[in-house]
Parts: sequence; structure tokens; C-alpha cells
Amino acid sequence: MRSTARVVVIGGGIAGCSTLYHLTQEGWSDVVLVERNELTSGTTWHSAAQVTNFGMNQTMLGLKSHSIKLYQELAADPDYPVGYHYGDGGIRLANTHAQMDGYRHFVSQAAGMGIDFEVIDAEECARRHPLISTDNLVGGLWDPHDGDIDPAQLCQALARRARLAGAAVYRNTAVTALTQHADDSWTVHTENGDIECDIIVNACGYRVNEVGAMMGVHHPVMSMEHQYFLTEDIPEISQSKTRMPLLRCPISDYYCRQEKNGLLVGFYEQACKTWGMDGIDPNFVNALCPDDLDRVMDVLEGAFARMPALQNTGIRAVVNGPITYTIDGAPLVGPIPNTRNAFCIIGLRAGLGEGGGHGWLLAQQIVHGEACYDTWCLDPRRFTGHANVELTALKAIEDYQNEFRFHLPHEHRPAGRFAKTTPLTPIMQAENAVFTPINGWERVDYFKPSPNFHETHSYRFNETFDVVAQEVAALQTNVGLSEVNGFNRIEISGDGAHDWLETLFCGRIQRKTGRVGLGYLLNSHGCIKAEATLANLPDGRIWYGSAAASEFHDLDWLRSHAPGNITIKSLTNDMTILVLAGPKARAVLSDISREDWSATAFPWLSVRNAYIGIAPATVMAVSFSGELAYELHIPNASLFAAYRAVRAAGKAHGLSLFGARAIESMRLEKGYRHWKSDLITEFDPFESSLDRFVDMGKPEFVGKDALMKRQAAPSSKTFVTLVLNTDEAPAQPGASVRSNAGIIGTVTSADWGHRVHENLAMAFVDITDGPIYVDILGRQVAAKVVDPVRYDPKGAHLRT
Repeated sequence: MRSTARVVVIGGGIAGCSTLYHLTQEGWSDVVLVERNELTSGTTWHSAAQVTNFGMNQTMLGLKSHSIKLYQELAADPDYPVGYHYGDGGIRLANTHAQMDGYRHFVSQAAGMGIDFEVIDAEECARRHPLISTDNLVGGLWDPHDGDIDPAQLCQALARRARLAGAAVYRNTAVTALTQHADDSWTVHTENGDIECDIIVNACGYRVNEVGAMMGVHHPVMSMEHQYFLTEDIPEISQSKTRMPLLRCPISDYYCRQEKNGLLVGFYEQACKTWGMDGIDPNFVNALCPDDLDRVMDVLEGAFARMPALQNTGIRAVVNGPITYTIDGAPLVGPIPNTRNAFCIIGLRAGLGEGGGHGWLLAQQIVHGEACYDTWCLDPRRFTGHANVELTALKAIEDYQNEFRFHLPHEHRPAGRFAKTTPLTPIMQAENAVFTPINGWERVDYFKPSPNFHETHSYRFNETFDVVAQEVAALQTNVGLSEVNGFNRIEISGDGAHDWLETLFCGRIQRKTGRVGLGYLLNSHGCIKAEATLANLPDGRIWYGSAAASEFHDLDWLRSHAPGNITIKSLTNDMTILVLAGPKARAVLSDISREDWSATAFPWLSVRNAYIGIAPATVMAVSFSGELAYELHIPNASLFAAYRAVRAAGKAHGLSLFGARAIESMRLEKGYRHWKSDLITEFDPFESSLDRFVDMGKPEFVGKDALMKRQAAPSSKTFVTLVLNTDEAPAQPGASVRSNAGIIGTVTSADWGHRVHENLAMAFVDITDGPIYVDILGRQVAAKVVDPVRYDPKGAHLRT
């Protein structure tokens, strides 16, 4: 066995084999895979092995397309062909018009990635799948690329190709410990000897946290028991000249595909079970859980109703084995938080179908630092300290129970809610607040006009339209108050801190004491890594502020670049922001604080320490709404006192409450961006229309050399704001933007601008002449490129 390697991949299922193979494809041959038993002896061997192209976003679509292309190549390999039924086609059923609206959006989203889906009615569903009934059926989504693959052959083929490229695979080599050294390299201790390596990859399936514990890390991954059965031969299948399409049914929570001349039928029952929460038997290898068909009888009845042929078919075998889930159902593929030179590829509940793409993206991240797509939807750092075992279990159960029911816009399901709250959460709840979770924090989305108000989640404008409009109007006219919790707040101090930060931001940073500046950080490829404000506090400390979701992401980036004399401390969980916004905001602030808040003494982009009533605060004159506004950064222990003071003073000025949806509407009117919606690693700051935040005259900053090369070969893509000619529905992120020549771009954010009375969208598009359209609800809606600042373009309100 080799004693050294560049990378050691731990785990021999689809995740590990795909990563190993793709590392060799990226040019690294000094790589090793270790597996405690035989390859595919965990979840992989009993996988239903469906290979769909369907994904909830374009990154998922892209990695699944890569999987399909790779699997086709492996199937055609004359030396080691893999059994792959490609192109049987698949149908996702729907019995509501809201689901059908979603499918129309997914067709548009897929089209932007070069993938052809089709929305079909109930009769066409039955024509393409002659075993199903059309009772209680509206229609479905057709995926022509759907199929299934042999799990063992796939993994062996990937391992074989990796070996031929110089990689090594060691079976029956259990990892017993992991040691990280001062230079961030690792020793992987195994039963058969030690391997010194630069990088480790946790690809351990349902044993992920056994290896995680060796690093002092807990991963939010939970296993669920999952059952399917194989039927005896079905005459209609035996007599058919073509293979049956795959079927996924959110109505009755089951799926099926052809297996020889019968069916493989799997269930997502409501009475589901977690597995392995209290530890896993070391001898659970190539093993299954006991059959428990009684648990799925209610789902089975629905399957019988949808497919009457099942009622007359015997069961040939039952499989009940563990599959892994994460808190949001999407895998964790990328850097392990706060752990250098460590990556993971875990929580792959649909591992066989998409594992080829996950390994591809992970290998790119390991070798090049970033992948060809923005991978935030997969990034392990999108979950932070709240992601404990109990929360993971609750969310895994909920995702399992809703396997084929996608989230509708603004739909946030109830399991595991209120993981992170502030002293104001029950106060806001008493005010009829509806909450939206952001990195576990419960943030007010909007305020219900009455306790019995109910929102019908939809891709169309719904009952909340007028509610949000009223919140915006009240703020615009008088003054509004909102709690913004979870905002990422990192304190930076040390000699030369500004000089160091200058090397991270692509533009000149704000250095003046008492002032705030906005800037952008790039990765080594010259593309957008992060957006942050820097606030220079009067006592010499620097506050780095960024999106709530970026807590672990930004901490990792800053710490990985910080010299030894720089101190980095997170205050994210210690403080909360109260946003006071509107033309009367200064009057309210002046009534509760002794400081001079005039525009002369405290202009826009200022920061100072003060008291809000009796509560200590750091106050910033910044605005995400485009109105005169102040951020009151309050220690959580004093938050209720500050809130009471603001509410009491606000009565005389008509103060009202507003939530995140009002902010979303207003920030689009101002052309302000959202990190990981409009700011992604696929585009540089020039493509993102952020030229004013770049100073190429600076001596150095991370990504400068790469950005210069990108400038020399400029992209045709540019970031624009669009006004859409419809009041029926907003655009959705991922929707395709079209011209008469075809698809020219993708929507990143969209909402109604209540102050300007326009349907707005942001998008990356190819520069083009002629008419532009955006896909909405299956229609091409006329759109117009406009100035990005739709409201108060000169910023007069901010400075008043």
C-alpha cells in the first residue's frame, strides 16, 4: 500500500469512486481510495439506481447532465460496458395546477441548460405510460433522458478507469483515525498502515459521521429506511415493444421503473423511520433492514389506484435499506467548514443518478479551487452550528415524506423550525408575523393583516401582494421597523488590518474611522466570492458584515488568508439588527438617543456607538430599501429594551412593522444584489455590472491576475434589470430569458416593485439587439432592459 498520496478518498460507493475518477480527469493521479469492506457495500449496492435529469436548480441540472453523458460513455465502453437503460423517459405526475405551474418553470430552467423537458396533460401521461390511471390527475413533466443503471458495474467501471490513470484503490482497509498536522496535511491511519496526504475526502455514505468524529466534525446527515419491492412479471410489460417510462408520483408518494419484465416499486411513506441514530453495527455490510411492508400499506393503496396492474401482481423480493438525507435534502459536496484541506461528498440520497456529476464538481473544487458552476446549493457551509442530530432527523423525515413535492415559492415547511430565535421572536409572533428561515434564524417575512389570514403558495401573485404593498407604502410615507437577525458580523483587528483587507477586496476599501463602505472579494479565478460592508468603528475595530447564509463560508475565506497578526472573531450570534427606515426614521432615532443624528453630523454611510434608550448600540446609516435608514446593531441581551424604546417613540410618527418580502421588493427597485442569487462564482465583477467597485490600479488583490486575463477575452454576458409586461406572476430564479434567436440568459432574482409599480427581474444575458422575452408560467412575456435603479436614481432619500 502507498504510504503517501496527494488525496485520500474515504469510502468506496458511488461518491468515492466518482471523486477518485474525476480527480484523475483533472490531472491528479497521485490519489488513493480506501474502503473498509468491498466497493459498493454500503447504500450503493441496493440503490434503485434511477438516473433522471430533473433538478431544482441549474447547478443540479448541469451535474445530472454530466452524469448522464458519463454513464452513456461507460455503457458504450467495449472493454468494460456498464448496464445502463438510457432514455426510457420519465414522468413526474401532478394533481394540482400549482404543481403544473412549477413544471412549466422547470421546463424553462432546464432549457437554459440545453435540456428539453415537456409538460404533458393527463391523457398524454397515460399514453406514454399505459399502466397508469388518469383519475385525479392533471398532467405531468416528461424527462426524455430518464433511465436506470447497474450500481455495482458503474462503481467498478469508475474505479477501473481511475486505476488506469494512476490512482490506487484499497479494499478491506478500514480507517481507524485521522491526524491533522501543523501544515494542515493529514495522516490517514488504517488497519493496513498509514498514508500521509495533503487532502482527505469523506465519502462515507451512512457512516459519514464515524469518520467525521475522527476530525471533530459533525455532518448534518441522517439515514432513513427506504423500501422498494420487485414484482413478478407483468403481462403488459412482457408484451410491450418498448420499455416502460419511469414514474414518480407526489400524489401517492411512490415511484416505479421497469425491472426485467416486472416493476421496481419504491415508497416514501408518511410513517417513515430514521436509521442509525444511536450508532451503526460495524458488521452492517452488504446488509438490509428487516422488511416492514405494513408501514407502507397506505402508500401502496395509492399505487394500486394509480396502477391497477399491481393489484394482480405478486411480489418477488423486498428491499429495505438505509439512504442518506441532509437538512434540506440536497447533498453536501465541497469544503468541510473550519477544517483545512478536508472535503466531503455526502448526503447523496439519489447518489447513483447524480453521483457522477457530484464527483465531477468536487474534483474541480479540490484541484482548481472552484467548479465550473456555482456550487453554493451543495456547499457544506450552508448549514452552521444549529444543524444538530435532532434537527437533521426532523428535516430528513420531512423531506422523505415530501420526496416528490417540490417547494412552492415562499413555502417553508414546519419541521425543525425556530432553531435560532431572538428575544423579539415571540413579540413578532404576537404581532401576527409570518417567518422565513435563513440559516436557521426565524426572520419576519411579512405581517398577516388578521390572525386567520392564509397564504396560498403559488408561482403567481397571491394574497400577500397587497399585504407587502401596504408594508412598503407605510414605510415610504412614514417610518418602518424590521428585525434583521443572523446578519453575518465578523470583528477584525490587529496591526495592518486595513492593509490586509485591501489585498482581499477588488476595489479600494473605506479606511476612515466612523465610515462604512461596500466592496467585493474575488476568488483566484477573478470571479465574485463575497460581498461585504466594512465598518470602521471609533475604537479602531473593523466590522465585516455580509449575508446571514455566508457565516461559515466567509469565516473560512478570511481565516485562510489572514496573517498571524490579524484577529478574526465572529459576533454573528451575539447581536441583532433593528432596521429603522423611512422619511421619519431620523425623527424617531432623535427621540430615543442623545446623539446628533442630523444629515450633517451623521451622513449616509456613517457608523458610531450610541444608546437606543438604555440599550447600547452600534448605529450605521446604511439602507437596503433605498429610503433614509439606520441599522441599529444591538447585543441580544439588550434587544428587547431597544425594541421597546423604538416602538414607543415611533407611535408619534406612525411607525409600522415590515418584513423580508418588503425588503426584497425595495432592493430590486434600487438594483441591489443578493449574494448567491445575483452574485455567483460563475461571473466576474465586470460581467456582474460592478465596474465601479473594481480598481485595477491597486498593486494586488486576490484574483487580480485572473481578472486581467478575463478582461483580455471579455464575455458576452452582462447583468441587467428587466421590466416584465405582466401583472399575473413574477419571474422565477432560473427562468430563461429569450430573444428571437433563442435563449440568451437566466433570471437570478425577481419580484414586484411596489413603489414603481413594475414587475422586475434581474438576469445575466448575452448582449443582443431586438425584443427580449422571459418565460413565465409557460409563456414568453415581453421584457425590456432598463436602468437598474428604478426608484430614486440619484439617491436623494438616502442622504436627506
